[in-house]
Amino acid sequence: MEIRLLFATPLLVAYCVTRGRGAELRAAWREGLVLGLLGAAIPWTLVGWGAQHVDAGVTAIANAAVPIFVAVIAAKALPGERVTGMRLAGVLLGLAGVALLAGAYPQGGWWGVAGTLSVVAAAPAYALGTLYAQRQRVGSLVIATSGLVWATVLLLPFAVATHPGHVPSPKAFTAAVVLGVLCTAPAHALFYWMVSAHGASRSALVTYVTPVFALALGALFLGEQATPPKLGGLVLIVTGVALGSGVRRSRRPVPLAQSA
Repeated sequence: MEIRLLFATPLLVAYCVTRGRGAELRAAWREGLVLGLLGAAIPWTLVGWGAQHVDAGVTAIANAAVPIFVAVIAAKALPGERVTGMRLAGVLLGLAGVALLAGAYPQGGWWGVAGTLSVVAAAPAYALGTLYAQRQRVGSLVIATSGLVWATVLLLPFAVATHPGHVPSPKAFTAAVVLGVLCTAPAHALFYWMVSAHGASRSALVTYVTPVFALALGALFLGEQATPPKLGGLVLIVTGVALGSGVRRSRRPVPLAQSA
């Protein structure tokens, strides 16, 4: 995670500075600290640990619970957001999908259950971070960059304390670099632009897509099987997210954060 951040964070900082947002970046350290903790350090640690005990498909499906937690937390944090009727049914349906993944057919025994629940536990942190970003008056590029800066700082002591006893293989190091350059820096900036433009509930729906690709790529490259529990959990969670996040509602949430 730290190698990933060490390659992603400088890219966003440099882009932010070249856009003339350096002063804003320095002033947004409080917002960045909160977002770095909730939107990166905590959930990445939980997902990283959980992924050691379950395969990529289960990890992605369990992480698709993020919009459900956004809907639940938004009901308390944002005026006019209530979880009743179809939204409540969606939340319960999504939780049933999580239960199916974690309990009905737990691959890997109790470690598999613990790994799945660890990934699910990251979802409330992601949800809180997304809703927090929506409520800020800081530009999306600035808050995304500041969040990565603080995530780098927060995870550094743990990276040092748990460093491997040998140099990572070229394949592993290259994978971490690619994750930082291609899958973290641009995606992080784009996601928080979406939050500022479209609100937390709709932006969190991007986790719809992740399980589909994870199941397909896991089967293609890692030899992972798309088992009935995985597919059943996927259907329940995605259906629950669709209902619980209120996608059927036509009213567009009012974005509270400024765009980049």
